[in-house]
Amino acid sequence: MLYKISKIVAHLSCWFPLGYILYAVNNRLLGADPQESMLELLGLWALIFLFLCLSVTPVARIFKKPVFTKFRRLLGIYSAVYLLFHIALFFIFYLEMDFGYLFREIVERPYISVGMLAGILLIPLTATSTKKMQRRLGRRWKKLHQLTYLVAILAITHFIWQTKSDLNEPFIYLLWLIFLLGYRIYQRNLGKKKLRT
Repeated sequence: MLYKISKIVAHLSCWFPLGYILYAVNNRLLGADPQESMLELLGLWALIFLFLCLSVTPVARIFKKPVFTKFRRLLGIYSAVYLLFHIALFFIFYLEMDFGYLFREIVERPYISVGMLAGILLIPLTATSTKKMQRRLGRRWKKLHQLTYLVAILAITHFIWQTKSDLNEPFIYLLWLIFLLGYRIYQRNLGKKKLRT
């Protein structure tokens, strides 16, 4: 019962950023260029949910709370949802649904191609995130979902590359990712040492 309630709270919390963005747009709180601010906020929250998804395992192990792992899939799905909103907004309002213009932007602006690649890779990860697909794919599921680390690297690269002035915020997220990857490398090496002894 407690888990069900916490899951409902988690879902509502994940929709809160979108609710704030819509509220801010409606009340003209996003500055002179609300479309640009919306685009940035949606992309930022896609990145945050992705990093939160990757943070679940370290947090669960450090605090010895395996129940946290039950929220990993939920966070991954919301990362994909916010990324979809981010891409849709860019395609509709900036490219005016012109696929030719999209192709030119991908060729001329490498940071867009990096972001699009991250989005494309996230599709199979989201589609195969269910327990049913995990059972069906077996060992291949784990190998496939290791692409999450590549997606995270591409996402932070896109974030840093498209930032025009202040790099302080992207640097914070870069440090977060370095910790997440470093923790996993440490755990893998620790596991190898235990096998040898």
